[in-house]
Amino acid sequence: MSVRSEYLMSLAGVDLEDKSQDELRALYYQYLNRGMHGICFSPYEEGQEPGNQISEEQIRRRMEIVSPHTKWIRSFSCTEGNELIPKVAREFGLKTMVGAWLGKYQSINENEIEGVIEVAKAGYADIVAVGNEVLYREDLTEEELLRYIYRVKEELPGIPVAYVDAYYEFANRPKVTEACDVILANCYPFWEGCSLENSYLYMKDMYNRALRAGAGKKVIISETGWPNVGEQFHGAVPSQENAMKYFIQSQNWSKEEDIEIFYFSSFDEEWKTSDEGDVGAYWGIWDKDEKLKF
Repeated sequence: MSVRSEYLMSLAGVDLEDKSQDELRALYYQYLNRGMHGICFSPYEEGQEPGNQISEEQIRRRMEIVSPHTKWIRSFSCTEGNELIPKVAREFGLKTMVGAWLGKYQSINENEIEGVIEVAKAGYADIVAVGNEVLYREDLTEEELLRYIYRVKEELPGIPVAYVDAYYEFANRPKVTEACDVILANCYPFWEGCSLENSYLYMKDMYNRALRAGAGKKVIISETGWPNVGEQFHGAVPSQENAMKYFIQSQNWSKEEDIEIFYFSSFDEEWKTSDEGDVGAYWGIWDKDEKLKF
């Protein structure tokens, strides 16, 4: 038998078992200040929600806060002011994953598709994401989604175009997987009721399932995170301690194995409670008042 100390429990990530709150907080800040690969940008202030017009001023203010801590920004829409997010991100020296938010309404979808094409042709998109979890929500059929993806690909040669959904959808939808230049997989151990203790290995398994489905295509984790407030979801418990631990483990994995992760999310947004309950408002690294948590 051969044993090397650096491989002991290496699959379990950083040993956080006996850390005090102060030690955990210090380690959290250490990883935050090292910088993330990417972060999901939350533009909506208190009282705002999708459907409201957002201003360039609020985008710039929030971009200034997050930009020292990330290399990439992910945006979710190209209408109602969201189309300004990639342009502002570029001014801060950041790369961009630019989303077109698709849903049930064709007129809105057309505006989004036209918007994302315009943003990308202006040089503000490094990756284009056509739709986010529309198959999971059953807002579009697979055929409708594929038409949008191929339409954007035709308009934007040379720019990677893909679709975002839960990691398992890429095994279930081979035609969608084939259409994507890269695999954009949302990986949430929390939303599958996984305990914090098992979440790190579970996230790795999610990633590897997407990798297998992609059959050689690059896989990017387009969303992952852990809330710090809210009701327990099966074995998954929201808390400050668990949110810090999950962030540390995910960022350590990202650095050690060069896994590209967009962390969800930058700021708390209260409007999400309508879909996710009280837990929906507390996924941010910064709170709704733009103050760093913990």
